[in-house]
Amino acid sequence: MMSTHNIQANNELTPATEPRLSSLSHGGGCGCKIAPGVLAEILKNTSGMMIPPQLLVGIETSDDAAVYQLNEEQALIATTDFFMPIVDNPYDFGRIAATNALSDVYAMGGTPIMALALVGMPIKVLSLETIGQILQGGQSVCQQAGIPIAGGHSIDSVEPIYGLVAMGLIHPKKVKRNSQAKVGDVLILGKPLGVGIYSAALKKAMLNDQGYQDMIASTTQLNLPGPALAALDGVHALTDVTGFGIAGHALEMARGAHATVQMNWSKLPLLAQTISLAEQSCITGASGRNWLGYGAEISLDSHLPAIAQAIVSDPQTSGGLLVACSPDTAQQVLVIFEQFGFAQAAVIGEVIEQQEVNLTVLP
Repeated sequence: MMSTHNIQANNELTPATEPRLSSLSHGGGCGCKIAPGVLAEILKNTSGMMIPPQLLVGIETSDDAAVYQLNEEQALIATTDFFMPIVDNPYDFGRIAATNALSDVYAMGGTPIMALALVGMPIKVLSLETIGQILQGGQSVCQQAGIPIAGGHSIDSVEPIYGLVAMGLIHPKKVKRNSQAKVGDVLILGKPLGVGIYSAALKKAMLNDQGYQDMIASTTQLNLPGPALAALDGVHALTDVTGFGIAGHALEMARGAHATVQMNWSKLPLLAQTISLAEQSCITGASGRNWLGYGAEISLDSHLPAIAQAIVSDPQTSGGLLVACSPDTAQQVLVIFEQFGFAQAAVIGEVIEQQEVNLTVLP
């Protein structure tokens, strides 16, 4: 069970005044992920370990979660995700972090069964009330998903960190990897882009109340369509768009399929203020790091606006599902998204024969 003695023992250290949560983190949400190029360098010598046949999905294609077959009818999905505050409201921070962590289970096509909490908090800086609100936010999301937080671990840390270990179940034959898209597939994105840009605007006090509400609504919307999408034979690949941006996660699909993904800028769903905020330089540092890591694999059409690069590489926290499916399944996919309340789900591109680059963004 989650150890709370270190939090409880420091009750006398509760501060009289508290800083903004986001001021305590050097990079909030999925924007604090290690840059893709650096991560690849770190992981390059981790191959060669023994892989049991029951491990259906491991680290080989940078998929969303590990999947381990238990029997002929069940496979266990296991994943973890945690980060530093993207917003200042502690309850909202907890909700966003929990929604983001559970998303990886849905992105494999699975159904969550339980979670463990990961809690690192600066006990001398934040009050117990604030820390409690973060945990309550996470618990509220797990209740919505119909699962318990069955334990976890807590430490006293310099920066506030919260997230979950999430576990789920799926039939072994219904697992949807990020690497099995096929040439001819269309790509459908479930949520609008722009969360990283909104978070940068929030830090600069440039995000209005409506923008904040739109960001919270998007980042706390559970990707519940995952299991229904996985049940469709015409859905070939599935992932969720998070810290590497739509470009980074589309590239993962392209590499896995040994093909090229072609996206249409005009079809990308965006949060309402994304373009205007990007034009005002509300761009995260993670966007630039992402581009340095994978920009050489991407061709941006010369007619695209100057902000296109920043938006396609914008890190998404608790982003939408990205689906690769046969053209005759696309309407079914859109209907499922609509049934679960994903009003901005849209066809954004297609998978084509491999070209000189792995991703092309057209007007």
